[in-house]
Amino acid sequence: MAITSGRTAPLHSVRYALRLLETAADHPDGLTEERLVQRAGLPPGQQRGILRMLVREGYLRRLPDGALAVGEALLGLSTGADRQQVRRERLQGALDALRDSLGAAVYLARYTDGELEVPHISGTPQLPVVNEWVDFRSAAHATAIGKCLLSQLDHDGRQDHLSRHRAARLTSRTITDKRALLSALDRQPATMPMLDIQEYAVGTLCAAVPLTAGATVGCLALSLPVGQAHRLRVAAEALNRQAAPTLLTLAL
Repeated sequence: MAITSGRTAPLHSVRYALRLLETAADHPDGLTEERLVQRAGLPPGQQRGILRMLVREGYLRRLPDGALAVGEALLGLSTGADRQQVRRERLQGALDALRDSLGAAVYLARYTDGELEVPHISGTPQLPVVNEWVDFRSAAHATAIGKCLLSQLDHDGRQDHLSRHRAARLTSRTITDKRALLSALDRQPATMPMLDIQEYAVGTLCAAVPLTAGATVGCLALSLPVGQAHRLRVAAEALNRQAAPTLLTLAL
């Protein structure tokens, strides 16, 4: 199933957003949109969607005269007694909102110290998460999450992981041949979602997109039951578009 993407790279959007926030923080009385964008030095045509996102997420707020100033969400991060707790709560809130928007369970995963981790998951009884019948750390070859993370590693990193975690056959669709798997990772376009079409579990479809903050290798993913296969393309494209707000939450 081919999936196309028209999104701007999340990392670029986050860089522009941080520049806008830094500029707003230097002007507590607020700036008009035009002056804020000019002083932040954004390229022409890049600001409108980013400003809407920052206001929607509470990082910027509109003053009565229409000017933009730092919002409560950013102030809370800078003055809270437990910044990490605030970040975790905001991140979980962002994932819950994304879950409801997509109509699918969502996952935030990362690759740390040679292992796959899925520290944040958002699902409901109506939008259930995947049953982890095989430890995700041992099933990177068969999941959209795992393949997305492996695709961000260099050749030696992929080889190291696969040498420690044998590519076992989990379903009839699982790729177990190491050479075929590495070739598939090499061919994967960086701007397209990685898919798992019943490779990890019969009856489950997944899609994942890269989510890299600094030196951390991460990804954002969703899962759907096979009965909703017709929704996978649209949901994966929406996941791509929502990667930037989630990355911003991680960066702040």
